[in-house]
Amino acid sequence: MAFTHQDTECMTLALKLSQFGRRAVGANPMVGCVITLDGKIIAQDYHRLYGEGHAEVNALEQINYKGENTKVYITLEPCSHYGKTAPCSEALIKAGVKKVFIAMLDPNPLVSGRGIKLLQDSDIEVEVGLLEKEATEINRGFIKRMQTGLPFVTSKIAMSLDGRTAMKNGDSKWITSEASRKDVQLLRSLNQAIMTGSGTIKSDNPMMTVRTENIESKPLRVVIDSNNIITDTTLNIFSSDAETLILNNNNSEVLPNGKLDLKSALIKLGEMGINNLLLEAGSGLNGAMTKAGLIDEFIIYTAPVLLGSDANPMIEIPLKKMSDKIKLNIVELSQIENDIKIRATIK
Repeated sequence: MAFTHQDTECMTLALKLSQFGRRAVGANPMVGCVITLDGKIIAQDYHRLYGEGHAEVNALEQINYKGENTKVYITLEPCSHYGKTAPCSEALIKAGVKKVFIAMLDPNPLVSGRGIKLLQDSDIEVEVGLLEKEATEINRGFIKRMQTGLPFVTSKIAMSLDGRTAMKNGDSKWITSEASRKDVQLLRSLNQAIMTGSGTIKSDNPMMTVRTENIESKPLRVVIDSNNIITDTTLNIFSSDAETLILNNNNSEVLPNGKLDLKSALIKLGEMGINNLLLEAGSGLNGAMTKAGLIDEFIIYTAPVLLGSDANPMIEIPLKKMSDKIKLNIVELSQIENDIKIRATIK
């Protein structure tokens, strides 16, 4: 089917609305909903808070669940099962809506398509795929967790122009500009967890919190501690600003080399409902995560400075031949003051 200009505008609005729930929906997907009657928008809302009403129900409440002859635009297939709330597909059916536009199917293979079938069995016309690519990007973390059990992992790296992240003595403050560091705070707020290694904790004693005015976000702090060296409870990661999870050989699977099984660690986070994870680590953990194929994208802040050959590299992977090089696909390139921000994925 060819979607009309108005259809596209309404779904665009629904996608925009969905993102207002980014920091509050927890393990749930971000969903927006727009309802029209005779070509005019009569209701619009989004999934606001984990455990509370979904986007469709919130929008239907605005019209007292009277949906006769209406068209409904939803960014994700309405749920078809009972959880913390009743199925949204049933609410749409009871409201008597005429037609439903859905951007994308539910990524959970156990339920995908069931919500649509319920609507169609009740003689509601359904169209799927309007702005599907955009909807997929918004909920990429939720989609990956549903399909693989793993969170979507973004590695944030601040480096010099010659690819160095810190001096040999651990001194790394500051390579990039204040504006870039503010951008990192925003990036942190968009993730449910921030992960680093015990080496970074020992050398930098970071807070690993979101420190941005007017943004309420407390990502879980996760530390990979293969050698059980994090014992000092006065470290900043044990402050009351956010919760902290130390993963070590007492609570995690260990490989024959004594290191934690990083994929198993990520699965544990996925089971906790973590959709999006920000990796802020040194070259060792970044190298191990890259080698294991566990990083989905890099966000690299590059400052116009040189730190020299004695400084630490951004990633520790001892490649031997040019043919071993890891190719990246640059998705986004922007400038923040004098720094360059690169968003890239592994090809």
